[in-house]
Amino acid sequence: MHNGVMKAWLESSHLAGANATYVEELYESYLSDPDLVSEEWKRVFDGLPKQPQGTVEQQHSRIRDYFRRLAQETKHYSVQVSDPEVDAKQVKVLQLINAYRFRGHEAAQLDPLSLWKRPPVAELDPSFHNLTDDDMEETFNVGSFAIGSDTMKLKDIYQALNNIYTGPVGAEYMHITDTEQKRWIQQHIEPVNGRPQFTQAEKVTFLEELTAAEGLERYLGAKFPGAKRFSLEGGDALIPMTKELIRYAGSQGMREVVVGMAHRGRLNMLVNVLGKKPQGLFDEFAGKHDETWGTGDVKYHQGFSADFATQGGDVHLALAFNPSHLEIVNPVVMGSVRARQDRLEDKDGSKVLPITIHGDSAIAGQGVVAETFNMSLARGFCVGGTVRIVINNQVGFTTSNPRDTRSTMYCTDIAKMVQAPIFHVNADNPEAVAFVTRVALDYRNTFKRDVVIDLVCYRRHGHNEADEPNATQPLMYQKIKKHPTPRKLYADVLMERGEADIETATQLVNEYRDALDHGEVVVKEWRPMTMHSVDWSPYLNHEWNMEWKNQYDIDRLRELGSRLCQHPESHKLQSRVAKIYNDRVAMIAGEKPLDWGMAELLAYATLVDYGKRIRISGQDSGRGTFFHRHSVLHNQADASVYIPLKHIHDKQGPFQVIDSVLSEEAVLAFEYGYATAEPGGLTIWEAQFGDFANGAQVVIDQFISSGEQKWGRLCGITMLLPHGYEGQGPEHSSARLERYLQLCAEQNIQVVVPSTPAQVYHMLRRQVVRPMRRPLIVMSPKSLLRHPLCISSMEELAHGTFQAAIGEVDSLDPVKVKRVVFCSGKVYYDLLEQRRANEQDDVAIVRIEQLYPFPIDELQAIIAPYTNAVDYVWCQEEPQNQGAWYSSQHNFRAAIPAGADLKYAGRPASASPAVGYMSVHLKQQKALVEDALTLK
Repeated sequence: MHNGVMKAWLESSHLAGANATYVEELYESYLSDPDLVSEEWKRVFDGLPKQPQGTVEQQHSRIRDYFRRLAQETKHYSVQVSDPEVDAKQVKVLQLINAYRFRGHEAAQLDPLSLWKRPPVAELDPSFHNLTDDDMEETFNVGSFAIGSDTMKLKDIYQALNNIYTGPVGAEYMHITDTEQKRWIQQHIEPVNGRPQFTQAEKVTFLEELTAAEGLERYLGAKFPGAKRFSLEGGDALIPMTKELIRYAGSQGMREVVVGMAHRGRLNMLVNVLGKKPQGLFDEFAGKHDETWGTGDVKYHQGFSADFATQGGDVHLALAFNPSHLEIVNPVVMGSVRARQDRLEDKDGSKVLPITIHGDSAIAGQGVVAETFNMSLARGFCVGGTVRIVINNQVGFTTSNPRDTRSTMYCTDIAKMVQAPIFHVNADNPEAVAFVTRVALDYRNTFKRDVVIDLVCYRRHGHNEADEPNATQPLMYQKIKKHPTPRKLYADVLMERGEADIETATQLVNEYRDALDHGEVVVKEWRPMTMHSVDWSPYLNHEWNMEWKNQYDIDRLRELGSRLCQHPESHKLQSRVAKIYNDRVAMIAGEKPLDWGMAELLAYATLVDYGKRIRISGQDSGRGTFFHRHSVLHNQADASVYIPLKHIHDKQGPFQVIDSVLSEEAVLAFEYGYATAEPGGLTIWEAQFGDFANGAQVVIDQFISSGEQKWGRLCGITMLLPHGYEGQGPEHSSARLERYLQLCAEQNIQVVVPSTPAQVYHMLRRQVVRPMRRPLIVMSPKSLLRHPLCISSMEELAHGTFQAAIGEVDSLDPVKVKRVVFCSGKVYYDLLEQRRANEQDDVAIVRIEQLYPFPIDELQAIIAPYTNAVDYVWCQEEPQNQGAWYSSQHNFRAAIPAGADLKYAGRPASASPAVGYMSVHLKQQKALVEDALTLK
């Protein structure tokens, strides 16, 4: 482009001002790939002065000055402007720097075994950029290369680039689009020039912690040969890494750290970081256990809590319990952290830190990882960033080859979906590990975003200690057999530097072994736990049928109801929503009976009135999937929102309702984690349709139904699962009631099918007011939300209580009753309406509202007056192989009189939950109702 034309264009553009930084950023993109900038800018950069034989990219500050001069020139348009300082060689140097920032990690020395066979990266060779040996002694401007000098000889630039980007750390961050973040990372890793500085005491500490990591594994291997322990050996650096992370977090004011990890290295973490007594671990290996602790779990799934001393004060540590579903613990940890942050009013994540530790195959292979990354910045689920560590043993699980476990270069590429920086580091270099650990935490705390550390190591033994890895990985394990341990390598390095001697290294080994022999805590930073996050003692040792304060002052209830209906006059409601709120005003005035949505909101209002915290999440929770809740009011004029439940009074408890990300597994796991850390409030997860909860089945199976028995972990989470057969097809009918009933034992969960607004009101209040904390599974309705018979009075709310079973509502003569129909949920209203239409007085209908724990005493009291009834029926909408019939008929039979018959009325067994045709649905529904009511 002619310089005069360029000048005229610049003068008329926004670049005539002070936007040189913008030009520099565009130019950096152009250096990376000319196609990343617009055609107009590409022509500008292509037209810059250049050497005849070379490409025209030039050093940023000089280009910026060049643009400024062009913009300031006002005469001599016809004269060719040429800056003698703008040299193509200079530009090539900047390209070389850029290449190392983008691709240096591909040449980094990350593999401790030196088995990686990677093709050379051409862009990292100076000759690729037309830089020759003769240029090595020339001095060039380094641009934004944060090496501490504006100019350097090319040979020194080249050496520094290799030190920084191809040594034991591979920094992968140029995929981040935010320039501030990229510059921040450059300014933290480039000045170090590949040689992080630590004090003599810190280095000895790293050696001591590597000694502990190795010492525990060797001790266990000798004491319990062949026993499964999922050894950390090869990834020993995880111990000094985690402890350094905690120390550094404490020095920055963190008060709590929550860790989630699978089984690899977990025993080492328990003993050498959290301070579990070795003797306790040895007892578990020997088969000893606490008889009072449920059915228990294997030792490498156990959690633990402790306090850890740092320069900034004691930090409370919690290691989350985890099943063998390796990555499912991650959203559980996120939920637990969010609950702690909410309690501490930690709005930016500066007080509570989540750490998740992954396996290399699992982080790439399990979808919940992507779901959790996707949640990381969502308002309802963010925790201020997570430090994610990958124990990358390069083998995966048992026999896998990395080429078979993923389709990407690195197992950590999944983290790029949220533009998290990734620091790959050689686990045999503990100083590099400690360095990236500090940088990672600083990044997290600065930008409140996730960051990943890929700890590239190996696995000295097989998947477990009884495995034979040579069978499938012969070359790797021949190399491992000869490879010195991380402790031995680092001890040799320190001795070679004169920073330690053989006596010190030997003494550390002996002292640690002696400490294990004594069986007491081996972590020097361990402190007796005084920083309990929450007091669980009020919630222990309660049964489901305990007494609770169910009544509520009716005048206060009306007052709360009135406040629920208020919103600013300027807040214009959508017409249908306005009608709902007008109806609610009438309900509070006693002019209309209460419907489901109003009763539910009144339950929440009474709880926040007590100061309790309420958290509800789901894909449509603010509005309600079926347009019934409308706890969030959207202004039709400006899209602002108003939440009446946040405006009950100044001292109320917090209310939070979240329209969640489109996930079941990760979101339910998050809410489970939240509820385990916040027992005082009400934590609800609502499925969009109950059928969709099967996407979170692992959470239900591994945590919600069994966490108390396995780990002694109480949890009061509530699951609202819309359920009911309205002819909407297989995926919009059944919440799979049978699956929850199959999981029921030892009063582990509550399964409830409420049928009135008063029942849902009392059920939700009971879950908080009663101090028992066990999961509540609710088959919540759809069509009943607006059913004309599904109504309640204000008196039923204020003066009533939850009824586990509800008897006949019509005035039947008990003597005339020949048949009793048991049922739950929506089908009750179909039965009631049909019986009234038939004018029958010989069939009583009894609702079982709580299917587990089964209310046998209440049910027997209800049916006792029907002395002439010998015919009992269980009626359900679900197919015979689904619903409550198979799982609960033993309870029905136990409740009815001896010798009485129990029949089934419902749909025939089916592989699908429901039919897809409305006509077939209606025919089936009519038939099952007639079958239940017709005496034969």
